[in-house]
Amino acid sequence: MSAFTALLTSAAGVFRAPSFAIFTDLITGWLLAPGRRTVTAIIAVVDPAGRRAHDAYHRFVRDGVWAMSGLWRMLATHAVGACCPDVVSVDIDDTLFHKSGRKIEGAGVFRDAVRSTARRVVYATGLNLVVVTLRVRPPWGDMPIAVPINARLHRKKDSTTTVEHAVAMLRELTDWLPDRAFQVCADGAYAALAGADLPRIHLTSRMRRDAALFEPTPPRTGKPGRPRTKGARLPTPPELAVQVATQHWQAVTVDVRGQQVARLVYVRDVLWYGACPKRPVRLVIVRDPNGIEPDDFFFSTDPAAIGAEIASRYAGRWSIEVTFRDTKQDLGGENPQSWKRQGPERAACLALWLHGLTWCWYLGQHPRGDTWIPRPWYPRKASPSFLDALAALRRLLWSQRITALSAAATTAHDKTKITEALLDTLAYAA
Repeated sequence: MSAFTALLTSAAGVFRAPSFAIFTDLITGWLLAPGRRTVTAIIAVVDPAGRRAHDAYHRFVRDGVWAMSGLWRMLATHAVGACCPDVVSVDIDDTLFHKSGRKIEGAGVFRDAVRSTARRVVYATGLNLVVVTLRVRPPWGDMPIAVPINARLHRKKDSTTTVEHAVAMLRELTDWLPDRAFQVCADGAYAALAGADLPRIHLTSRMRRDAALFEPTPPRTGKPGRPRTKGARLPTPPELAVQVATQHWQAVTVDVRGQQVARLVYVRDVLWYGACPKRPVRLVIVRDPNGIEPDDFFFSTDPAAIGAEIASRYAGRWSIEVTFRDTKQDLGGENPQSWKRQGPERAACLALWLHGLTWCWYLGQHPRGDTWIPRPWYPRKASPSFLDALAALRRLLWSQRITALSAAATTAHDKTKITEALLDTLAYAA
């Protein structure tokens, strides 16, 4: 049994036996299909002889009796056990899977963060997914890898906000991994997680430039009346940055996506009553010593974290954006044409799950990461991309598939059929 087959087999408990057979074919076909990853394109690769009715694959995605949460639990426990010996670092963000059509279950019109700018907001139709990824430091160094370990669909006019979806998924993670502590990183849209009072979780996020800050809550005086819940009012983060004396800035080195960058930081514990009213947070102001980039304002609920550590944590959050791009571009996450009931959400989540599974396989089988083909136009390439990991897995699966088909062919006519099937697949590669 190959390592990839073993990974798939570990998910067998989520399905009944007939459904698991369809699941393994669907995942294998998704990896091997050239061009757009529609369900019919996947069937053409994995089941060209029509062993099953083609609608069996569509029904599996749309109405199959299985739960995506079971697949997420399997992947999360495996990835954390294999890649995180200490504290578990996770990132949270939401992304839009573009869809077209009038009656796609769960789709709505949302802000497109990729195409929007500070002056112009662009809206698009699609599925808005809140995603949790595990931040993994690869053995070859360079920037971290974001492995998706949970995702939920946020519907238009949903009574549950994106922050509440994130809270629910983090509670699931703490239930799945009861002995682990978590460092969570998210952009400013999820700063309210600081006040969610989640067990064994510390949050690092961006602070609003107009945040109303206060001194920490003063001790009780013993006098009658309601005790104070906040101290004296402080200036806003930009105003604080202007008031900081030169000698109070600390020169540090910040890890920005694998590169060491010199920065100045100022650290102060404050009470951000609007986001986390019950406990102070650690404010970190990060300044470019050359004065080229504007000041950044981060905060953490971890009272033991130092300034450089908090700045590095937030900089590593970019890996989740890379995962969104790779899932859509290299795995065709937006391609499956499933419109009804659970189909659209499951198809999008399966694409993210497959991205995580591919990285788990690659990190276990190729820890040196030297599987890509050197190209003269990329002389400085020093680490593999997700497309390199996907190519290595495809190479293995095609090798196994060709060997199995060739061994089963007993006549020249059978071998000709195998060759024609491979040529058909390669001819439509895009």
